[in-house]
Amino acid sequence: MQISDKASYGYRDTSFQAAGGEAGILQLVRDFYAIMDEQATHISQMHPADRATTIDKLAKFLCGWLGGPRLFSETYGPISIPQAHAHLTIGAEERDAWLNCMQQAIAKQPYAADFADYLLAQLRIPAERVYQVSQHQHGQK
Repeated sequence: MQISDKASYGYRDTSFQAAGGEAGILQLVRDFYAIMDEQATHISQMHPADRATTIDKLAKFLCGWLGGPRLFSETYGPISIPQAHAHLTIGAEERDAWLNCMQQAIAKQPYAADFADYLLAQLRIPAERVYQVSQHQHGQK
């Protein structure tokens, strides 16, 4: 039985490979923060001014999250994405701005259209979870 390319995303390292491996993911993350700095200053300001560690952390996290090597945990230890952002107030505007920046960064990559759609859909899940935890933590509706 053969699995179609689209159905195989999320299986083993297929998503990691579709994203271009470590180099491709690093480019995605660099583009993401460049777009954020230019278009979404309200969420850009939630991050340290020196982006080197921030870029490294997100790139390493995405490598493992997409089925590649678990570089984040090897370097920084275990992580819970919602808890890592619990100190921030993330409303719908911030969540949507983050997703919009990521959508634009994904569009800049040489990804197959079905992988680009898949990746954005998958990234909506942790973005929504961070939003939900923030709403609970900060007592907002």
